[in-house]
Amino acid sequence: MKNFVIAIDGPAGAGKSTVAKLVAKKLGFLYVDTGAMYRALTLKAINEKIPFSDEGKLIEMAKNTEIELQDNEMGYKVFLDGQDVSEAIRTEEVSKGTQFVASILQIREILWKMQRDFRERNPLVMEGRDIGSKVFPDAQLKIFLDASVEERAKRRYLQLKEISLEGDLKTIEREIIERDEKDRKRSISPLIRQPDAFYIDTTGMTIPQVVEKIISLYKKSTMH
Repeated sequence: MKNFVIAIDGPAGAGKSTVAKLVAKKLGFLYVDTGAMYRALTLKAINEKIPFSDEGKLIEMAKNTEIELQDNEMGYKVFLDGQDVSEAIRTEEVSKGTQFVASILQIREILWKMQRDFRERNPLVMEGRDIGSKVFPDAQLKIFLDASVEERAKRRYLQLKEISLEGDLKTIEREIIERDEKDRKRSISPLIRQPDAFYIDTTGMTIPQVVEKIISLYKKSTMH
């Protein structure tokens, strides 16, 4: 039996990252932040001054890149070619550029291979939009996390307030609806719920409740 994989997919704002981190901690699995990997490649492209329009150069760069993830008492660390870039990948410039890098199929394929390699060494909790459909179609447990648009907008609004940024609830709702539409319609790895994924609507649920639900599904799946 290959190392256990819990694949968590779902739209933006459904609480995937928070929940995935906590589930991984409780089970002693490695949490794989797939977004951080795309961000790391974007940072490298910016540092090497490769234009986002130059697909050939970006693909070549991705082929010659090493990304490592570490999760321990020191916190969650992302290493790009041996350098700790955990904070450097969180800038606005990187956020804006990531969509260009992530839209290139060959780059996604390079990262999918890296993500699958993590499984050789650790049991994993991985979240994203295409984990159960593309990265680990054979994951032993697939979860589709969802929440109403209103709930997701409210969470985003509170997140922004926490970091002293102002947001308008109606605008955030509109942005979420647009993002959902884009995620579902994109040609590469669209957001889809796999038939064998457990659907969890997190509207009105607390984070600990969602974590407990996933852990109980994990326990059930390992009982057979």
